[in-house]
Amino acid sequence: MIDAPPKLGHGFGMLKIQDITYAIDGRRLFENASATIPTGHKVGFVGPNGTGKTTLFRIIRGELALEGGEIELPRRAKIGGVAQEAPATDQSLIDTVLAADLERASLLADTSQDPSRIAEVQTRLADIDAWSAEGRASSILKGLGFDEIAQKKPCADFSGGWRMRVALAAVLFSAPDVLLLDEPTNYLDLEGTIWLESFLARYPHTVVVISHDRDLLNRAVGAILHLEDKQLTFYQGNYDNFAKTRAAKRAVQAAAAKKQTAQREHLQKFVDRFKAKASKAKQAQSRVKALERMELITPPEEVAKRVFSFPQPEELSPPIVAIEDAAVGYGGPDILSQLELRIDQDDRIALLGKNGEGKSTLTKLISDRLKTSAGRLTTHNKLRIGYFAQHQVDELNLDETPLQHLQSERPDHSPAKLRALMAGFGLGPDQADTVVQKLSGGQKARLSLLLATLDAPHLLILDEPTNHLDIESREALVRALTTYSGAVVLVSHDMHLLSLVADRLWLVSDGHVVPFEQDLLAYRSFLLGTPTAKKKSEKSKPKKSNREHLIAARAEVSRNEERLDKLNLMNTKLQDKLADPKLYEDHNAADLTVWQKKFHEVETALVRAEKLWLSAIETVEKLESRA
Repeated sequence: MIDAPPKLGHGFGMLKIQDITYAIDGRRLFENASATIPTGHKVGFVGPNGTGKTTLFRIIRGELALEGGEIELPRRAKIGGVAQEAPATDQSLIDTVLAADLERASLLADTSQDPSRIAEVQTRLADIDAWSAEGRASSILKGLGFDEIAQKKPCADFSGGWRMRVALAAVLFSAPDVLLLDEPTNYLDLEGTIWLESFLARYPHTVVVISHDRDLLNRAVGAILHLEDKQLTFYQGNYDNFAKTRAAKRAVQAAAAKKQTAQREHLQKFVDRFKAKASKAKQAQSRVKALERMELITPPEEVAKRVFSFPQPEELSPPIVAIEDAAVGYGGPDILSQLELRIDQDDRIALLGKNGEGKSTLTKLISDRLKTSAGRLTTHNKLRIGYFAQHQVDELNLDETPLQHLQSERPDHSPAKLRALMAGFGLGPDQADTVVQKLSGGQKARLSLLLATLDAPHLLILDEPTNHLDIESREALVRALTTYSGAVVLVSHDMHLLSLVADRLWLVSDGHVVPFEQDLLAYRSFLLGTPTAKKKSEKSKPKKSNREHLIAARAEVSRNEERLDKLNLMNTKLQDKLADPKLYEDHNAADLTVWQKKFHEVETALVRAEKLWLSAIETVEKLESRA
């Protein structure tokens, strides 16, 4: 008989982690840590970088041996995960994915001539729905960004990042009983991330996913496994619920620690005062014993400051970038054409669109890394642009320290001043003097962001800035970008970041760039094939508390007030300029046209900014009335 894989809910046990202890190079990552993950649960695995999340996955897969404790897995369970990219072979993408179902491949390869065996094989193929396998595999590949033509190409035709997607498609298709995913969105775009969220939410077996993507942790999972201080804690609910519960626990712990500290100080003062007096010696001794018996409550450590301090640029008159009837490509056919775009210094623009449609091409055009093949692009003559892309993290000099990187850029600055700059990006003294090769991915990203913003750019272009950043660092990046006074053009798979930072959406598709007039929620529904289901999507979106909405709304008011102040100042200066009689002399006709055009642009921007400000004020008033 052919063994059938275990079915969910038919005697299938839980994943139990019992009193495990493990160390690397003498550093304890787990110490008598325990947790139980119920069958079929979707669990987000979170904790500070470097604390052992990936190591635990390796322990579960049996790749590492525990010092103590045990991992109890469901009997005959298939454990699946993505350890490395798909190999660069001549096998097509679709065949690579189909081969991941080992049972199906084995059954199809069975050449037995025995009638009973043939019947048995055919029955089993029907049981595992083998004949729909190609359609399922194709659907998964399509969700991860491969069209039908790409699916038939050999793996060797694709880069490492794309082959990571093939490996992910393969493990999703194989449908293991316990699916372990380690930062799967790091090599996906926004469209792939949204598809994966939806896929995981429907996945019929157990999922544990290491992720710093807050939206994924709110939409795709129903529980959080938290690793901190060598211990594991299991929380029911999505990430937002976990954050609230943990904050409440930390507040209680902090209060208890503060109360105990006061008690200990009081007891110690009594001991110190009366230990030498014979009449009080007995009482003093009893208090010494009370101090010794008292189990010390450790106050929760404050989260290490995850900060980004972007230098603020001076104001430039709008627009800072104007693209008129332009086209751009790489020497062959144009990738993008008929571009009519404008960027002002107060713009926060998110670029939407599938990989390969031209988002990176557009960022290269705007940042002057590509030239137009038709039309024109004009920029303010004083414009400074900061550019961050993931490949730049990989291009850092591995043998140099962050301090040496900065010294190359700012040879006239003292080491103390350079260290202060690094501290403003969360790189402390230890990281400043460590060669880049030994830094974590997040620390490298911080260094690259520091180098990109060193000149106080008026326009900051960020292409996937959150890869390797933990959740706290992503929140710090949001805070930095909302207070930054330059323009931002953002490409990211992090919906949480986009929703908090971007106020304009551009869709890059079919060789064109057009404004996307709806919101990110509508775009998400559109990608999932439910463009008319906006209200349903809104219901399923994790709800923020009134307080969280109020904080965000007040921040929006402050940001709009800053815009109005700057625009009013510019307006006043332009009025003064236009009031100068010399400007109206015949030989200044060209200058007059320029200044009148600038004045009109600022007036238009003022009208828009006032509308946004009034809308934000109304939102705050409504939320305050509910508080």
